[in-house]
Amino acid sequence: MRLADRVQATLMHATARWTVRYGEDLRFAGSDLPAPTRLRVPTRHGDVRVMEYVAPAATHGSGPAHVHLHGGAWLMRHAAMDDWWCRYLAATAGVRVLNVDFRTGPYVTYPVAQEESHDVAAWVADGGDPVSVGGFSSGGGMAAAVCLMARDTGSFTPRLQLLGVPALDLASDLPTGAGMISPSLRALVRRVYFPDPATRSAAYASPLLALDLAGLPPAVVMTAERDTLRRDGDRYAQRLREAGVPVVHDVTPGVDHYFLTEDPARARTTMAMAATAVREALLGH
Repeated sequence: MRLADRVQATLMHATARWTVRYGEDLRFAGSDLPAPTRLRVPTRHGDVRVMEYVAPAATHGSGPAHVHLHGGAWLMRHAAMDDWWCRYLAATAGVRVLNVDFRTGPYVTYPVAQEESHDVAAWVADGGDPVSVGGFSSGGGMAAAVCLMARDTGSFTPRLQLLGVPALDLASDLPTGAGMISPSLRALVRRVYFPDPATRSAAYASPLLALDLAGLPPAVVMTAERDTLRRDGDRYAQRLREAGVPVVHDVTPGVDHYFLTEDPARARTTMAMAATAVREALLGH
């Protein structure tokens, strides 16, 4: 790894808790929930920290659960960036939400974050409770990868995959344009977290390039009209449908990668739709 890349990635990793401030205007529900319970979950790479959010109608440690994977381009380790979303989903869907603090670059490389996330979700499902998996941006790509891993290994059966503005193809260059997710950021992510070019087209790195998507759980795919990652989500939704997987594909018009914070009024509808999908998948109503 180049020294300049290590320095830049280390700064992004270390300062994320102060620099990432999106979502504060989206605390529509769940602000009154208690602080999440901190868990340590065993994975093939060692214990991973997990924050468990529980609504009043749910209980700690058991019951239907949604496993959430935060964004940050595989370079920002700051699960609390999505505290607002985890609280909203726990309060609105009425399920446990487990926010995974997986490790990121520059301290690990692919596939550590993907495997830690899969192992946490499989651990949750091992208790016999229904589980869904979701995430935003790089976390959305990892949620798709977790579902592929679960299908391929038979480790568990997710009830739903909830993919928000997902990064699903790390082997391809981004479209040219002035979007928030720039070609220079993509290049840094590749060099730091996916340093071996041969791995970038692997299914768990780039789920869009997986040879077969049959047998995956139903999906909600949320994309943004002006996002340079929109191509990934649009194509994945199409491929899932072609493979016989039920898909809800929602495109927020006129916005870039921060598709919820750029239009909070529209976000209420989008977030409610996602929470309803999680509730129906896990609770059946």
